[in-house]
Amino acid sequence: MRATHLSLADFRNYQAAEVGFAPGPNLVVGRNGQGKTNLVEALGYLSTLGSHRVSNDKALIRADREAAIIRARVEFNSREILAEVQINRATPNRAQVNRSAIKVRELPRYFSSVLFAPEDLSLIRGDPSGRRRFIDQLLVLRNPRISAVLADYDRVLKQRNTLLKSARASRVAANALTTLDIWDERLVEIGSQIIDERARLVALLADPLREAYQSVAGDDHVPVLQSSLSILGESDGDDDGAGATTEPASVGRSASGRPTADVFREALAELRPRELERGLTLVGPHRDDIVFRLNSLPAKGYASHGETWSFALALKLASAQLLRRDSVSGDPVLILDDVFAELDQARRARLADAVTGFEQVIITAAVLEDIPEALAAHIIHISAGAVV
Repeated sequence: MRATHLSLADFRNYQAAEVGFAPGPNLVVGRNGQGKTNLVEALGYLSTLGSHRVSNDKALIRADREAAIIRARVEFNSREILAEVQINRATPNRAQVNRSAIKVRELPRYFSSVLFAPEDLSLIRGDPSGRRRFIDQLLVLRNPRISAVLADYDRVLKQRNTLLKSARASRVAANALTTLDIWDERLVEIGSQIIDERARLVALLADPLREAYQSVAGDDHVPVLQSSLSILGESDGDDDGAGATTEPASVGRSASGRPTADVFREALAELRPRELERGLTLVGPHRDDIVFRLNSLPAKGYASHGETWSFALALKLASAQLLRRDSVSGDPVLILDDVFAELDQARRARLADAVTGFEQVIITAAVLEDIPEALAAHIIHISAGAVV
């Protein structure tokens, strides 16, 4: 897969932009603050429906405008499509493929990309929410139907939390508890699917992660991913990924070997008094975490800056390798935003070797000399929100 052309209207600092991309490596060069990252952020949005820098879509719309448009021509399997999304300030976003309207959540099935940026260091150092978002975005890229499952879970979770708050306010009316039983079953049914899909993905990432880490760092520090499931241990009530750290569970089974749904259901029953007291759902995939380890130690708190950088980059390279292995539409577009400035010469060369085989790689840099010559075949210059 590759993007052949990108058009932007009122996106970030671009009033309008037209950019052509070539197969293989593409280098976007410009001084800091000129709009390099905004270009690749737009491409990333098409495949994840979100920004790697902000959580609010409104920040992507140019000041004093009501909407931004991202439009890309994409080629895969000798087929060309036009994918576009309109990000609206006051109304729901809209999407089209080949000028025909589609649901926005369906857009990632038409364009696949993996983006690495300095912000991804928060995958290692930051809150569990970022790691959940990372694993869920990869789930959707591999299987777009999962986006509907995640949306359904969010809807059920909100309904259940509303009911818990209502029951707390009414001092637990009997009819509220009966209704809560119904929502419990829906939460277990949908949430168990998410827990099992994440477990499958964690297991699949193991080998590509180790290979990618070694290719970037030049050392095998035994990087490992492990699931931390709230249904296996009491949550302390904070979003800190509380729960037992486990080996990746098999699909349909928790790490204890019992069906995930059974464990989830029992955890809800045990915690119901606390949930009624708090007015909040305390267990489920919305409170799970992924623990990253290097040499058997948690990377968060133990890894050096260089090791953290290598781990985060290896996660994204492993994701890209997994997508290229499983996808019928070819490689994902690999995007490296301001990566090479942080690397020494040896790691720059190793990273260049690791990404050369991808169908299309888009790289941003402030300094041309930071980029290995093999990745500078097609250069795009950016200045003050304009393609030069």
